[in-house]
Amino acid sequence: PAVPEESPMPLSRALRGVTATLAGPETYQGAPDSGIAVFQQELFRRTGMHSAGIAPIRGVREVVGALTLGRAERSGAFTTADLLLVEDIARRAGLALDNARLYERQRRVAETMQRHLLPRLPSVPGLEMSALYVPAPRASQVGGDWYDAFTMPDGATALVIGDVVGHDLEAAAGMAQVCNMLRAYAGAEQDRPSAILDRLDRAVVRMAQATMATVVLARLEHTDDGRWVLCWSNAGHPPPLLVERDGRTRFLEEGQGLLLGTGIRGVRADAVVELPPGSTLVLYTDGLIESPGHSLDEGLARLSRYAASHTHRPLNALGDMLLERVRPEDNDDDVAMLTLRVPPRVTAPDDLRGGVLDGDRGLPAI
Repeated sequence: PAVPEESPMPLSRALRGVTATLAGPETYQGAPDSGIAVFQQELFRRTGMHSAGIAPIRGVREVVGALTLGRAERSGAFTTADLLLVEDIARRAGLALDNARLYERQRRVAETMQRHLLPRLPSVPGLEMSALYVPAPRASQVGGDWYDAFTMPDGATALVIGDVVGHDLEAAAGMAQVCNMLRAYAGAEQDRPSAILDRLDRAVVRMAQATMATVVLARLEHTDDGRWVLCWSNAGHPPPLLVERDGRTRFLEEGQGLLLGTGIRGVRADAVVELPPGSTLVLYTDGLIESPGHSLDEGLARLSRYAASHTHRPLNALGDMLLERVRPEDNDDDVAMLTLRVPPRVTAPDDLRGGVLDGDRGLPAI
């Protein structure tokens, strides 16, 4: 309820920032002068308090609440000297609330910035795509994870998953720079993913704020004969997971190179694979699989097992399920995930056998 400006009641005075006051049931026996007085009257009645001290809870800039410390079963009333303790407890509570609000405000700013930087996924005929980003569980932790997908100048689809090292606003800001530079380099001219990452690595080293990042850049092309071919290069990032339609899984561990920003020049490699009809590709950040209490191999095995057993789920449901089942409980990192599914092979009418179309049970479509 609103705080009455002229009310002489102790709780109303405390909420206006006036010094601590002693009170008892008799203080609120008369007709209440406000909604706040009604609540305080009820508090004394329900708890059986016979003596109380009421003090304002002050933040750095304003009064954020009031503390009522009462005595019910123990005999003896609070004294004026006891108010010093009540005021000290209220002061400490105010500092704690101010700090909590500050951390929450910082987290919201970083998370809002990060979400606005994450892109809308492009619409690619025949291709399903889904993505998600989940901030770190701890309020003060915001990282530099991101995903991206866009159409390249020659019509191929670029897929990106990356993670700037760190867990703060600087990591989120570094993510924005790296993400935008990668988009610019990939969209400027047709080139191999390894060449684009090499160019990006040199740019990251020159950034004013020292930044390191892991990233997978992949190029997905639909060939004239109907195949989906993936070419990728990996800069120190966890390997993408390919899940075939029958549940077989494979981590795409080829094309590995150093993470970005080390200042060490090396030869980056490309790798190529054909994505089988109906297969699903999962690109993810380390927050999905890493944990202080478990090995990386355990996290990868868990991801492979759950992805294989739920490969026929819709992509949005698959991503949510992997986040729920695979992400360790003691993980304190954010997670970005990009999933895509290539269409099943469309069989020509002459190839139909017994009403089965490409392994799906049921009548063939007309």
